[in-house]
Amino acid sequence: MYDWDEKPELNITPLVDVMLVLLAIMMVIAPNIVYEELIKLPQGSSQKELQKKPPVHITVNQDGEITVNKQKFDLSGFADNFYQFSRNLDATSTVMISADKSLDYGVVMSILAAVKIAGFSDVSLATNG
Repeated sequence: MYDWDEKPELNITPLVDVMLVLLAIMMVIAPNIVYEELIKLPQGSSQKELQKKPPVHITVNQDGEITVNKQKFDLSGFADNFYQFSRNLDATSTVMISADKSLDYGVVMSILAAVKIAGFSDVSLATNG
């Protein structure tokens, strides 16, 4: 005869053990799964060649003499003179500023500001390292 007052007990320990084993297996296998997505890339035009733009080299020595592509400038009027000089240059070319380490930080930043005002966006400061 069945006792209706008796409550059945669920033993979930084997279920937890099986789930932990499956979790461990998935944790070991998941990093090794490689997803590959097939993508059809558009064809580029092979007729147009990329043109190399010559970079603009700005060198400042410890005396404050500025040389831009072998042309000398004075520090006091560099901003205006470089603005006029840059009209003959390509504004998308790279500008490399090399300054002596003994120069004041403000001098280098004023040269950098003049280059930015002239319309150049790709400006780098050269270092020894």
